[in-house]
Amino acid sequence: MTNLPFAATTPVSIGRVGLRARDPGRLADFYKAALGLKELRRAGGTIHLGVDGRALLEIEGSAALRPDDPRAAGLFHTAFLLPARADLARWARHAIDARIPIDGASDHLVSEAIYLNDPEGNGIEIYADRDRSAWPREDGAIRMATERLDFDSLMAEIRDGEAGWRGAPEGTVVGHVHLRVGDVAAAEAWWNGAQGLDTITHYGDQAVFLSSGGYHHHIGANIWRSRGAGPREADRAGLAFVELSSRLATAESVVRDPWGTEIRVRPVAV
Repeated sequence: MTNLPFAATTPVSIGRVGLRARDPGRLADFYKAALGLKELRRAGGTIHLGVDGRALLEIEGSAALRPDDPRAAGLFHTAFLLPARADLARWARHAIDARIPIDGASDHLVSEAIYLNDPEGNGIEIYADRDRSAWPREDGAIRMATERLDFDSLMAEIRDGEAGWRGAPEGTVVGHVHLRVGDVAAAEAWWNGAQGLDTITHYGDQAVFLSSGGYHHHIGANIWRSRGAGPREADRAGLAFVELSSRLATAESVVRDPWGTEIRVRPVAV
């Protein structure tokens, strides 16, 4: 995959996300049917999904796992970035036709996004970025907001007679990951220090957004449901790990954030 979006070309970006599932097969089937990811391989009970040979999601698990606790630290959503606005429109039409339940839709000024949950309650964002030249700035910093998505304008991207949704197109990546944390300031300090991400903006004291290389955000961290949460319990379904692709790292490493979330760093060639 050579035509990657800006989000995946920065010094540090999101490689893939790992989920623990109570029913890995059912969860994989959902991501294949709803998002159009392809199954790349199965190994040792782990199902690898992606686009054009690029792994984006890894699902493993056991029926013995307890369900995820939405008030605990963990995954708020995995955000799948589509290459173009027209791709988001085609996915929205697919969601309507396939009766895929949607939880919300927003215009974030830098991007347009549609939200849903998978069958085990893991949050998903499907989004398309606006061109970087159109990202609003305030005092030199990228400005984001949460406004109503203009569906009429979005759906006008679909031309009469063109092919509809045919699965996640080449160039689809995990653009960012949004985490539930117990403390925003502690999360910001950890991502600044341990991973070298830059703080882009805050939503008051409720959330922080961080990135590498000038992207609007690769990591979000909020306390909307999880204020004061302690370390994540190991026997819960939900987030297993976040993998970062780093053009700065010289060797693979595994670290944990203040809530025990596993962060894998994998070096990639420049």
